[in-house]
Amino acid sequence: MTIDGAIALALDTTPSPAADAAQDCPLTRRELEIAGLVAEGLSNRTIAAKLVLSSRTVDGHMERILAKLGFTSRAQVASWVANRAAAR
Repeated sequence: MTIDGAIALALDTTPSPAADAAQDCPLTRRELEIAGLVAEGLSNRTIAAKLVLSSRTVDGHMERILAKLGFTSRAQVASWVANRAAAR
């Protein structure tokens, strides 16, 4: 048993599923927010206006989201967001 496991056992604490899901997600909070807006069908320009960001900032976030998830399209990101929401 690990030290962390022993402490959790002694304190009778177990990690919540939400904490586990957050640890498994490679995206930052802002990237998750943008991915959610992509799943709603919004364009980068619309996302930028909604979040009061520049279009180039949103473009950069999208590039990182696609790279981190290993995707090549916005449709894949939208599907990933939907699957993630369904798993909760």
